[in-house]
Amino acid sequence: MHFIFEVHIKPGYSPEQYADAWVRASRLIQRAPGARGTRLHRKMGEPDVLLAIATWDSKHQRDAMEQNLPARVRDIIAAEAPFVAINVIGEFEAPEWEVIPGRDT
Repeated sequence: MHFIFEVHIKPGYSPEQYADAWVRASRLIQRAPGARGTRLHRKMGEPDVLLAIATWDSKHQRDAMEQNLPARVRDIIAAEAPFVAINVIGEFEAPEWEVIPGRDT
C-alpha cells in the first residue's frame, strides 16, 4: 500500500530544510516491519510543494508503526510542524493496473 501526502513549505523555510528532517525521520520509520521505502518529490513549477509517497506491505503495518512512533520521530515531526502544512492525500492499494515499457502483460 502507499501512504501519500503533500507538504507545503511556509515562507522563510526551504524544501531542503524540510527534506533533511524528512530523511532523518524516514530512516527511523523504515526500520518498522512492512516498510518498503519512501520518496519525496518536488512539484514542477511550485518548488515549495513536495509530495511524499511511503510504501508499506500493508495498511495494518503502517498503522502499527504510527501508533508506536519512536520518540525521536515524534520530536522531528513536532520540530517541523511550524514550518509546513501537511495535506494527507490518502492511502492507496498497490497498483492493480500497470503499463511498463518493455514488459508484455
